[in-house]
Order: sequence, then C-alpha cells, then structure tokens
Amino acid sequence: MKNLRLKYFDLSPELMSGFRAVKVALEKSVVEQKLIELVYLRVSQINGCAYCLNLHTNSLLKDGETQRRIAEVAGWRVSDQYSEKEQAALNWAEQLTNISTSHADDESYEALKKVFSDKEISDLTFAISLMNGMNRLAISMRQ
Repeated sequence: MKNLRLKYFDLSPELMSGFRAVKVALEKSVVEQKLIELVYLRVSQINGCAYCLNLHTNSLLKDGETQRRIAEVAGWRVSDQYSEKEQAALNWAEQLTNISTSHADDESYEALKKVFSDKEISDLTFAISLMNGMNRLAISMRQ
C-alpha cells in the first residue's frame, strides 16, 4: 500500500458521515447483502482499488461466499456460477462504473427490470454509486 496522501476521513468528517449513512442504510436494503458485496467487489475490480478489493473479498468470505465465486466475479459473463439476478446486477455495476462509455444502456436496465423491483433497482444503483465514490476517494488519496 502506498503512503496515504491525506487523511480525508479526518479532514472532512461531515462529508464522510454522508457516505457512512448511505452504507448503513444499504445494510437494511431489500437487496441481499451478499449481492451488494459482490457488486462492491466488481466495482472495485474495475476501478482498481486494492484496499476495497481486500475489504470486500474478506467480507464475502466471512459471509460464507465460496472462493470460486469470488475468484470468478471478474469473469462473471463466462462463468456458470451466477444467477440471472446476479448477472443483471453485475452488468448494471459495470454499466454505471463505465458510464462515460456505456451510458447505462436501456438493454441493461430492462434486464434489471425482469428480476428486481423498482426499490431494489434504486437501492442497487445507490450501492454502485457509493462504491464508485469510495473507490475514487481511496485511490486518489492512496489508501
């Protein structure tokens, strides 16, 4: 791990508390926590956040996720380890993380609508947005 550039969490505690509040609210989400953690892991893989990769891998292992499913998250499109619902969520995570090129396309959104309620889609979108924000803080400050 590189040297931390700034202790952003101490320098901007009010702002960090907003991120934490979203995380706490997502822990009460109608979306299964293991799925949220899988999405957090995939977003962190795309963004290259080593700190978050370790954090979410350990969280998934603690929650009983298999080593194989964790190892295959990056290759979920060719893996037989993920349900239709998980595939839709992982695809949405990729769409939003790469939004400058994907534009959160209609096809991906329609795949979500087949397996998630509107509330679940909303919560999932917040989870993806939160992880992208957290990755950007951690990477830019070298956490």
